[in-house]
Amino acid sequence: MVDMDPGIEQFMFDQMHQLLFDILLTTDGRTTDILETLLDDKMTVQVVRQQQIDEGETGDVAGLSGGPYYVRESLLIGEQTRFIVSHNIALVCAQHVPPAMFEALAAEQEGIGKTIVQLGLQTSRRLSECGWKPEEEIVDLFGKPFKLRFDFARSTERVPYKKYAIYFGEKAGIHLLEHFNPDIIRYRLLRGGGW
Repeated sequence: MVDMDPGIEQFMFDQMHQLLFDILLTTDGRTTDILETLLDDKMTVQVVRQQQIDEGETGDVAGLSGGPYYVRESLLIGEQTRFIVSHNIALVCAQHVPPAMFEALAAEQEGIGKTIVQLGLQTSRRLSECGWKPEEEIVDLFGKPFKLRFDFARSTERVPYKKYAIYFGEKAGIHLLEHFNPDIIRYRLLRGGGW
């Protein structure tokens, strides 16, 4: 560890924080891979809720075309550290997801991205929105107020998020909204592997 002027150290932290979240929020690749590399920990999925919902409950999610629909709420957690990295909501359009993928999701064992890779499925992702929101403006995929299940330094004030869809052909099969713990970088630096 190099001794640094506290002002320079804070400036470097802020720059690193901004750069890494810019990459995380705008990538159309698997964010889990980035998070595992960044945190030096394998990510595990904890499914909080998974259930079929009626078409009327889907709100104004763009591009929907007939159910059945399933909502899946999950946490992405460091396997060794148990640090909650993200809180996610997915809307699965069963009609537009390959049967093997749907069966794997129903088993609640793995994350969506890992399942896609394991099954060797061809997909594309389309980012529709990303940025930072104050905690009181956090909503779920359907526009309803949403309470995050991770703690973060209140000095951060805003939470990074990304909203996108995964296509298995012409139609979106899965719509996702990921809220990331804004303390990811701080946590990693305090855990070890600082500058």
